[in-house]
Amino acid sequence: MTRSAVVIGAGLAGMLAAAALSPMVGEVTVLERDPLPSGPEPRKGLPQSRHAHLLLPGGRDAIESLVPGVSVRQKLLDSGAREVSITSGMLTLGSEGWFRRWRHDSDHVITCSRDLLDWTVREAVLSNTHVKLRSAKALALLGTTQRVTGLRVSELNGPEEDLTADLVVDASGRGSRTVRWLAQLGITDIPEAVVDSGLVYASRLYRIPDGAEKFPLTAVQANPFAAGPGRSATLVPIEGGRWIVSLSGTRGGEPNADSEDFIRFALGLRHPIVGELISSAKPLSDVVLSRSTRNGRRYFEKARNWPDGLVALGDAIATYNPVYGQGMSVAALGAQALSRELRQSSITRPGLACRIQRAAARPVDAAWALSTSQDQWFPEVRGKKPTVADRLITSYTRRMTRVSTSSYRVTAAMARVTTLQESATRLIHPSLLIATLSGPPLPALAGPPLTEGERRILHALDPSPV
Repeated sequence: MTRSAVVIGAGLAGMLAAAALSPMVGEVTVLERDPLPSGPEPRKGLPQSRHAHLLLPGGRDAIESLVPGVSVRQKLLDSGAREVSITSGMLTLGSEGWFRRWRHDSDHVITCSRDLLDWTVREAVLSNTHVKLRSAKALALLGTTQRVTGLRVSELNGPEEDLTADLVVDASGRGSRTVRWLAQLGITDIPEAVVDSGLVYASRLYRIPDGAEKFPLTAVQANPFAAGPGRSATLVPIEGGRWIVSLSGTRGGEPNADSEDFIRFALGLRHPIVGELISSAKPLSDVVLSRSTRNGRRYFEKARNWPDGLVALGDAIATYNPVYGQGMSVAALGAQALSRELRQSSITRPGLACRIQRAAARPVDAAWALSTSQDQWFPEVRGKKPTVADRLITSYTRRMTRVSTSSYRVTAAMARVTTLQESATRLIHPSLLIATLSGPPLPALAGPPLTEGERRILHALDPSPV
């Protein structure tokens, strides 16, 4: 008998889940309710594409392992995406000071538009697997509290029908209705959590000025431990000779959509470098705001009786403050967990869906801890408040962060954790404990570690930089 699976959502999480299913399942159908563009263009169901994104190394490697017959990484680079070393290719002002740039290249992130990434992955999956795409809307789960057997769906403005499947994967994003659908089946014990700093995100596209094409990715991060709201800016080079610049501010320090205020906001941060870079750059878009930035978590893996035949992945499980750039990579790691579990068991085996859900929760746990451990310190945060344990852990990680600004070994170790390649337990290795307790080996930098060429570029763009 041919086994079948249905995936809700043709975004990044959905297409990667379909890629994971395709080697083990005879029929894989992806349902998408919104029209999909024929190229790397904006689409209705992905409003966050207008903001800056980073594909972390953990997510990149997961995607490479999931999509057969092609290197998505290489396709992105061929289309103008960039690969940036965290330890040598970025200018970063962290909460504890400027990070040095080392001669060692390691832990590369990929920078490109979200539209390019989603389109590249979707085309690679559809061209190299038997996955089918269907324009339809999921309406409800079919089945019982013991097993989900499919979905009730409808074509656009069409009649409803029942679509049976051995496995349903919800990759529909932050608007997932799985909690509601499970309640209709009689499952109501899904714990949820929210940590909301009130962050507002404002983004704008710029043409990279002549001569500045190689200026590095630049980030002025918020300091959650300072008095007042947390404000930040990230300037990311993407395909097409463009910068995408995203500003953010927590409750009480939010940016707005005014184009002149956009530059003033960037100039007024802890360091004005991003504002200086864009002061004379040509804008290519209006300022776009987003308030969908809270950390939200659904603990599906903690349900007492999780039904066979159902899995949730990506933003359907959790969403994060976008400043930390984790969402895409967590989605890819969740699909990788799905692939691993499917290789070890039949798709209809009792308990498989529960094991997949628990495996997918592990990268979610890591990203959730990294994001909420920072956001909980901002003024007027709603949700989780710091505990005594949080205060002890934060004291250690702040000291380690301070050391990492002048230690390649500590920087590299922290990068492996924050890019979801290693567990946070890596940070309590004896050698790192000793380095952290010993303190920074070098004095703090007084300003950004620019090369002479970068200083000339900055001066050309703003003759009177701070």
